[in-house]
Amino acid sequence: MPKSIKSSKAVEDRFLDAAARLFRVKGFAATTVREIARAARMLPGSLHYRYPTKDGLLLALMKRGVETDLAGIRAAIRGVRDPVERLRLALRARLRYLLGRDAAQVVLFEWRALKGPARQEMVRLRDGYEAFWSGLLHEAAGTGRFHPEIDLRLLRFLMFGAINGAALWYRPEGPRTPDEISDAFWGLIAYGVLDEAHRPDDVASALRTLSALETRADGGAVD
Repeated sequence: MPKSIKSSKAVEDRFLDAAARLFRVKGFAATTVREIARAARMLPGSLHYRYPTKDGLLLALMKRGVETDLAGIRAAIRGVRDPVERLRLALRARLRYLLGRDAAQVVLFEWRALKGPARQEMVRLRDGYEAFWSGLLHEAAGTGRFHPEIDLRLLRFLMFGAINGAALWYRPEGPRTPDEISDAFWGLIAYGVLDEAHRPDDVASALRTLSALETRADGGAVD
């Protein structure tokens, strides 16, 4: 990579890292462009040259975050042939990323602040990210080791809800590491909460009964 490109990327990373720290602490709306430039030890004009709007800065931060997150997941599952194991390792990588970077939590909680074309672009990025995870889930289900009655879309919501929610309560000094937390979540999802002796004799029928709740005529179905 040419030196000029490396230098430009280093400057952009300084702006994005500073913005991530401030957005996480103060929130997107309360953070000013001048504060970001000062935290990055750069002139406001230099920031404005690269990112004419604060929305553009947030979108750039989110693009970098999605790319970094996916790169970490792909590295974690590279060479692993079992689709179910790939799913477990992907969850681990997701939680490591989420708990290890300011930008990750900004992407998670602040993207709704975007408006207009920037929001549309973020929705496109989100849809692509979710499609990647849907692919992992369908590959795992394709092994025949999932209950056929499982709604894979709701399973994705459940996994994301558990992993993303950890960002709200996790503390580095706590009793569990991110990998241990992710594996505990995986155990609950994969092996269930009820002891074997207290499970229905026909789990598939029980799941179909519960699934009836998803298609209520009163419009209560999940979008």
